[in-house]
Amino acid sequence: MRVLLQRAKDASVTVDGEITGAISIGYVLLVGITHDDTEQDANYIANKIAGLRIYEDDEGKLNCSINEVNGAILSVSQFTLYGNVQKGRRPSFIDAAKTDVAEPLWEYFNEQLRSHGLHVETGQFGAMMDVQLTNDGPVTLMIESK
Repeated sequence: MRVLLQRAKDASVTVDGEITGAISIGYVLLVGITHDDTEQDANYIANKIAGLRIYEDDEGKLNCSINEVNGAILSVSQFTLYGNVQKGRRPSFIDAAKTDVAEPLWEYFNEQLRSHGLHVETGQFGAMMDVQLTNDGPVTLMIESK
């Protein structure tokens, strides 16, 4: 499982002209799932994200978590995180999990984030989405379970 985390001042996702999720301060998570990912992978990453200290404290040090700044999460499924571009000019997505594996695991992951007291908004699985955000910092991290 791969999650590209972007710290954001605001963010939204739109599907067919309709906003499906929006946050002010928080994280935008682009979530990629591969074939052998399990609930254990989702638990690991949800725990890691909930505990990350990537907001500044009064001294300007990255010492505060998302809960401490009353932040929220915008979670967007992103199979292209498993795109392989090493051969040819068109990415191969053979490593991305199929919908029947990825969608329930993405939803489980979002529930695990909620179990940490986080407010989670989402995109729509499998849809063409427009994601807008104001990247804060910028702070961008790749988090992987393997």
